[in-house]
Amino acid sequence: MRSLFVTVLLAAIGCNSPDLSPKAPVAKQPAPVAVQPAAAQPAAAQPAAAQPAAAQRLSADTPSKTAAGHTFIAPAGWSLRENGNARILEAPEGGSWIALVDVQAKDAEAALAEAWTAYRPDAKWPLRSTWPTPNKDGWQEQRTYTYQTSPNELRTVTARTMRHGDQWTVRISDMANSVAGKREAQIALVLDQLLPKGYVRETFAGRKAHKLDAARVAELEAFITRAQQTLSVPGISIGVVQDGQVVFAGGFGVRELGKQALVDADTTYLIASNTKSLTTLMLGKLVDEGKLSWDTPVTTLLPAFKLGDPDTTSKVQVKHLLCACTGLPRHDLEWLLGPAGATPALALTILGRMQPTSKFGEMYQYSNPIAAAAGLVGGHVAFPELELGAAYDKVMATRVFGPLGMTRTTFDFARAMRDNYARPYAFDVDGKIAPVPMAQNYPIRAVRPAGGAWSTVRDLLKYVQMELAKGVLPGGKRYVSEAILAARQAPQVKTGKDSWYGMGLDVDTSSGTPMVFHGGRMRGYRSNMVWLPEHGVGAVILTNADSGNVLMDAFPRKLLEVLFDGRPEADDTVVVSAKASQEWIAASRKLLSIPPDQGEVEKLASRYRNDVLGEIRVTKTGDGATFDFGAWKAPIASRRNPDGTITFVVTAPSWSPELVASAQAGRRTLKIRDAQHEYVFTESD
Repeated sequence: MRSLFVTVLLAAIGCNSPDLSPKAPVAKQPAPVAVQPAAAQPAAAQPAAAQPAAAQRLSADTPSKTAAGHTFIAPAGWSLRENGNARILEAPEGGSWIALVDVQAKDAEAALAEAWTAYRPDAKWPLRSTWPTPNKDGWQEQRTYTYQTSPNELRTVTARTMRHGDQWTVRISDMANSVAGKREAQIALVLDQLLPKGYVRETFAGRKAHKLDAARVAELEAFITRAQQTLSVPGISIGVVQDGQVVFAGGFGVRELGKQALVDADTTYLIASNTKSLTTLMLGKLVDEGKLSWDTPVTTLLPAFKLGDPDTTSKVQVKHLLCACTGLPRHDLEWLLGPAGATPALALTILGRMQPTSKFGEMYQYSNPIAAAAGLVGGHVAFPELELGAAYDKVMATRVFGPLGMTRTTFDFARAMRDNYARPYAFDVDGKIAPVPMAQNYPIRAVRPAGGAWSTVRDLLKYVQMELAKGVLPGGKRYVSEAILAARQAPQVKTGKDSWYGMGLDVDTSSGTPMVFHGGRMRGYRSNMVWLPEHGVGAVILTNADSGNVLMDAFPRKLLEVLFDGRPEADDTVVVSAKASQEWIAASRKLLSIPPDQGEVEKLASRYRNDVLGEIRVTKTGDGATFDFGAWKAPIASRRNPDGTITFVVTAPSWSPELVASAQAGRRTLKIRDAQHEYVFTESD
């Protein structure tokens, strides 16, 4: 699973947008210039310290060593350069580097300074924040550093110091945002496979899982209780199954702060991208019924399906819709800031503008609009007479929710929020837990096959039990063929040395026993489903706060520790991650002016428009301003960047879009970016 360092890196460049959000009527086909690929920006200058040695371009993932003999894997297509005590990797696009530097130093600060001297002595980025990182994989005294870059640099710079014995190793990541977003899996490969010389990772291969008796279940409960307090999560619901039986299903905490109603196994949460595995299950049912095959070209099933690239369009088969392997990048802003009340037709509109940024099948790139198309295809095949969204809802009800007995699972927000549901929360700009406006989550309805389902622990355990039983229901009736379930877990694209993405499912074998899982993130909600096929064990965890993000990895780790008497790591991860989160928020807050700089606010136009994303209305108040995106609005702060530019930061809990003020052709503009795209809002009359 993804390391904390990779999570921080991707959060900094905007890659951790929720799993799947809108504002004014659907725009007509925009001019191509409206969306500019971030990769088109000029690359950074070559680091001075990296120039002397010749680089070796790698044709395959290559086991390598640092100067001190620590092992790592250099990804295919990257260049590897030796420069004294530094090993410097450069991405194929150029202008993006990962440096691994071994140094003898008295402490972390001295090690970091020496590493920068070895890698790039001319670097001038100011330190933004730093925090301790959990000890893991033989590394001690780990600490992460982030640096303050200007938005127009389009890059993220981070570092980590770690000690093994009496020597320090420093990892420096100096990456263009477009490259980091595109090559997420390759970056994770480097960072997660950096191990001390001679170190052997813990493995549970060949071990028999313990029975989850009362004492071991109590360990899991105690862990959740501690984590809930440490992470300030109002409500957490969990469930665990073993050998076909539910060994625990319950809740910890409350549905809503200030109220007494408790969460339980029947509390509904927005499960976000966990919807994807349910969507591919529906497609599998249609394959079993003979209505389509995994290899069927999508255009023969849904003629309206079209990508911005005709060649890629022609290659896409049903199995590719949820494989994260088509080369299509994240493209979330177009539905996150899309029109209020948008229908699933918006997903097809977005797809028509999307261009691949890597070759078909070349690398993992997680993309929500094409995942949404998977559900729309299945719905249209089953119920061609219905509107796309209604057809999807009906096929899910008839092929998945109904047969599995998932009685509280729904795409209907009103129904889900009728009684026993968990309200969403997140930290505000001051690090205090605050309610998230549900309006931030409504846009998911337009792309709901990728992340719009509401469900409960009890319902999702029924799904997990079916997966563990290889398609057989508790009464012994076969629900879906074993071959269908196996196809969904088969590798489609690598996500790491020992992990891959199938069809809406992740598989990780790094612990020595396969773990199948998928996580979900929306505003104020975090969730995970996980199961161990070799041991008949599965679990579901649902939380109603962004800070529950840590538990998406920590709870499965704790489950492994309890099942196999593994090394205690999960608790430390929770404690250190909670501290890291607060330090990140505090560092961000120091850079903000709240209320915003009045001189800069006065320069804002009252209305801005982008042909793809629609309109922003600016309301100026006595001591600040509000940005109104149509579907939702929030106050803003301002930040002066190192290069002198001004960024306006929306201060809503959970999501804080950043827009850089500028001018173009004599008109005021606001620019918003994700890792691989840029959108320009221009002042309008």
